[in-house]
Formats: sequence, C-alpha cells, structure tokens
Amino acid sequence: MSTRTVYCFPGQGVQQVGMCADLFDRFPEETELASEVLGYSIRALCLHGPAERLADTRFTQPAIYVANALAWRSQRRDVEPAGALGHSLGEYNALEAAGVFDFATGLRLVRHRATVTAKCAGGGMLAVVGPTTEQLRDLLRRAGLDGVDIANLNSRRHQVLAGPDEDLSAAARELTTAGARVVTRLAVSGPFHSRYMRSAALEFQRTFDGLTFTEPAFPVWSNSTARPHRPADTARLLVDHLTHTVRWWECVSAVLDEGAAEFVEVGESTVLTSMIRHIRTEREEGWR
Repeated sequence: MSTRTVYCFPGQGVQQVGMCADLFDRFPEETELASEVLGYSIRALCLHGPAERLADTRFTQPAIYVANALAWRSQRRDVEPAGALGHSLGEYNALEAAGVFDFATGLRLVRHRATVTAKCAGGGMLAVVGPTTEQLRDLLRRAGLDGVDIANLNSRRHQVLAGPDEDLSAAARELTTAGARVVTRLAVSGPFHSRYMRSAALEFQRTFDGLTFTEPAFPVWSNSTARPHRPADTARLLVDHLTHTVRWWECVSAVLDEGAAEFVEVGESTVLTSMIRHIRTEREEGWR
C-alpha cells in the first residue's frame, strides 16, 4: 500500500515575533491583501510585534492564519495531498488549502472569529499530561469540578481543560495531587473550545450569512466531528468549533484507520508532529 501524505496546520500558541521573515517578500500579493483585509501591516506585526500585541487574540489568530497560508504556498509538494488537518485555528488553513474558500475569505472569517472570542475573557486553559481521558473525566466528576470543560483531546494522555480561572486553579491542585505528569496554564486569554464561548458562537454565526463553500479538493477532517467536511456543513461546523472539543487524536486516528499515512506539519512548528508521534505510539500500545 502506498503512503498518503496528509498536511497539518498548527493553531494558536505557535506565534512568535519574527515569524514568516522569509515569506513576506516571496508572496507580496498575499501579504498586501492580508494587510488590506486587516487594516494594519501584517508584515510589521509578525516581524516586529511587539510581543504583547502578537499575543493578543485579536491579532494572534489572523497572524497565524497568514503565516500558515504563506508556509503552505512555500511547501514543496511532490505528490498530491491525500488530506489535511488543522488543530483548532489551523482548520481554517486546512480548508483554505483544499480550496473550500479563498485566502481573503478565510482571513475575514478568522478576523471576525478573533474579535468575538476576544470578548470572552475571564477564564483560561490548562494543559494536562498523564491521566487518560476517562481518568481525567472521572477525577473532575469526583472533585465536583463541573465548571471545567475538556477543550482539547490531543492524545489519550494529553488533554487541555478550559474554564473560569478559579475552577482551573482547583483542577490544577487536584491533578497535581493525583500525580499528573504535567499541569500547566496556557498563555491564552480565554476558555476556548468550551461552553464559555457560546456568546461568541452566536455572534460569529452571523458572519456566514450569504457565504457558500466549495467542495474540498481533498478531505479535511473536522475537529468537532473527526469526519471530513462537506460544504453544506462547513459553516455549522466552524461555529460549533468555538464551543466544542478539539478531537485531535480522533482526527489523526481516522486518517490512520484508512491506511499508511505520512503527516507533514506546515510551517516552522513541530508541536503537531510531536502529538502525532504520541498518538502512533498509543495505537501501537493498543489504544484505539
């Protein structure tokens, strides 16, 4: 069986001042268009920051979308892609790469997404490594921490929680006592992919009025369902994306279940490559 190449796009968290330094001059049309859509120089933001501005959700999300899109255009592709995955925000790049919408449309969607999610402050996210998903859910239930949602399922033993600051602090104490290997607050401004984004989702839904989407040139697996997008469902899935869990390990498993696959992470990040390596190891150990 031949190996299929599936491209992966990272999401929020990979931003850094100096990103895309070698790409803006290579893709001047996209760079200029991005600045027109956003109303500020994307080149200046990515190259010079300041770091505090680049870390602001309103600017982080568009910057990562543009960085991923330019990296995709620079990616050497000797064979046709067999599919694409995007982690959280990266799903917009996967859809753009597959031709579901064009670069500018995707950037406008991301700009609106960043604006509405930035309004949902007052909480955060907590990375947890060690317990399985089932063990984590049981621990949260027994501790009475029903105000915390599981926002990311990155692998069977790597999850991210989202919720109010007080609840996350309580969860961190419980998890540390229970022996979790890693319990770390993430440098994000809100409880993404949780019930606390409902107001953002309601506002974001209006962004899709009048938009239609094209059949993807290759499969793009949805974070929300772990199944390939269909144009008729894409708007709903992208709205659901704000309040639903990122089912990353299920998406990767769905690709692997279809046969041998090589995953290529687009851009400078290796965070998804590491996650996929852990998922492969878990599968070899019998986790499905």
